[in-house]
Amino acid sequence: MTIKTGAPVVVGVDGSAAALDAVRVAAREAADRQRPLRVVHAFIWPLTRAPLGAAEGAPAGAGLRNQAERFVAEAIAEANKTAPDVPVTGVVVDGAATPVLLAESRDAALLVLGHRGLGGFAGLLLGSVTVQVAAHAEVPVLVVRGEQRADGPVVVGVDGSECSLEAVAFAFEEASRRGAPLVAVQAWLYPTPVGPGDILPLVYDLDALAADEERALAEALAGFAERYPDVPAQHRLVRGSPGGVLVEESKKAQLVVVGARGRGALGGLLLGSVSHAVLHHAHCPLVIVRHPKQVDAS
Repeated sequence: MTIKTGAPVVVGVDGSAAALDAVRVAAREAADRQRPLRVVHAFIWPLTRAPLGAAEGAPAGAGLRNQAERFVAEAIAEANKTAPDVPVTGVVVDGAATPVLLAESRDAALLVLGHRGLGGFAGLLLGSVTVQVAAHAEVPVLVVRGEQRADGPVVVGVDGSECSLEAVAFAFEEASRRGAPLVAVQAWLYPTPVGPGDILPLVYDLDALAADEERALAEALAGFAERYPDVPAQHRLVRGSPGGVLVEESKKAQLVVVGARGRGALGGLLLGSVSHAVLHHAHCPLVIVRHPKQVDAS
C-alpha cells in the first residue's frame, strides 16, 4: 500500500492529559514530515443508544456529543500551539475505538496514540485497543509513553524477520529526520524457531550460534549506512531476553522501533512477545511497524 502525497498524521484523542501529550508529539511529527494533522475522537455512545444531547434544563454545551466535540477542539488548539504552521483538522467519528482507528490508518502516514487516557483510544494499553491497533494498523503506530527526550539514539530491535527489516528501514529514516544516532540491537538467548513445527537442537554451539546472529544482524543493516550517510549507526549483539534488552535500552533512547511480529511468532498472536513487552514497559515513545508503505511522489 502506498502513502499518498498529503496523507495526514492521525492522532486519537479522548480528552485525557495523555491524549494531549500525544497531540503535541503528533503535531511535531506532522511538522517534521511536512504533512497535515488529523485529530480523531471515536464516539462510541451512539452504539449504546445512550442519550447524546443535553438533559432538559442542563447548561448550554452539555451532553455527550458536545463533550466529544470539545475534546477535539481542545486537541486542535493544542496542536496549533505546538506547530502553528501545520494544517490541522478534527473529527468525531461514531464507532468503537479499534475499528475507527484501523479505518483511519488506511489513509494515514502515521498513527499516534497516548499510553493511557479516559477509556478511549489510549486508555486500554493493558487491554485490547492499543494491542489490536498496533497489530493490524496499515501504518506504523507511535505510542507516546515514558520520557520524551530530544537527545539519545533511535533504538531498533533486529531479529532478521520481515517485520524487523521494515522496522530497521523506518528507524534509519527516523534517525535521519531527527539528526540522531541509531543503535541496532539484536538480542538472543537460544536458537529461535522460524516457523511452526521447527525442531530445535537439544545441544548447540554457543559460539556458532552467536556467529549466526552476528551475520543476521549485519545482513539486516546492509546497505543502510550507504543510504543514510548522515546517520551515525552502531550495532549491538546482546545475549539476553530481547524484550528485556530493548526495555533497558529505552531508558536512554529518544525512540524505540520494533516490528509487530518477529522471528518464530505464532500466526494466532496479535503481537510478538518482544513488541508486546516493549509496548507495555518502554521508558520512551515507541513505534511498532507492521506494514511497509511506499510514498507516492506523484
